[in-house]
Amino acid sequence: MLDLVLPLECGGCGAPSTRWCAACARELTLSVDAPRVVTPRVDPGVPVFALGRYAGARRRAIVAMKDRGRSDLSAPLARSLALGVHRLLRWGLLEVPVAVVPAPTRGWAARRRGGDPVTRIASLATAHHPDIRVIAALRMKALARDSAGLDSAARERNIAGRVLRTRRRLPTGAEILLVDDIVTTGATARESVRILHDAGARVTAVLALAAA
Repeated sequence: MLDLVLPLECGGCGAPSTRWCAACARELTLSVDAPRVVTPRVDPGVPVFALGRYAGARRRAIVAMKDRGRSDLSAPLARSLALGVHRLLRWGLLEVPVAVVPAPTRGWAARRRGGDPVTRIASLATAHHPDIRVIAALRMKALARDSAGLDSAARERNIAGRVLRTRRRLPTGAEILLVDDIVTTGATARESVRILHDAGARVTAVLALAAA
C-alpha cells in the first residue's frame, strides 16, 4: 500500500522499483584504502577519517535519509560505517573496547527526522560487536543554528559553547570514536572532542560517513 502511495525508488539515483540499487551499492563500497585521513579547516586535535567524498550516491543517500524521511537508507550507510570501523580496528588505529559517540544534533532536528540518524546508523553498524558500545553522550543547545550555508568562521561561532554532555556515562578506559555524517569545517568535531576531553574521556579519532 505504501509503495502505491509513495512509488518505490532508489535513494541514491532514483531508479524505480528498488530502495537501493546495485549501482549505488557499488558506489558506496569503500576503496581499499578507506577510510582516509582528511584535514578539515578546523583541527579537532585528533585524526579525522572519512569513508568517502560527499558526492554522488553517498551524498544523495545522506540527504534523503536526513531530509526526506528515508530511514531505510540507514542500512546501506551502516554497512559502510561497519566496514570503516572494522578497518580502523584491523589497522591498529583503534583498540577495543570502543565507545562510539555520535556527534551532537539539535533536538528539534532529531524529532523531525524520527530520531537522530547518526545514532541510528552507528547502532546498526556496531550491533553485533560485543566490545563496541554506542553512547549518545553529547547534545546540542537549542540556540545552535543549522550549519548549512555557514562559512568556517560562522560555523565556529555557531558551535562554540553549544555542545553539551548528556547524563550518559562513558565507560572507564574505553577509547572514544566520534562518529558524524559529514565533516565540513571540523568545527563540530573540535567542540565535541573538547567537551569529551574535559570530561576525562580519551578520544582517539573522528570518523565521518563523508567529507565535504
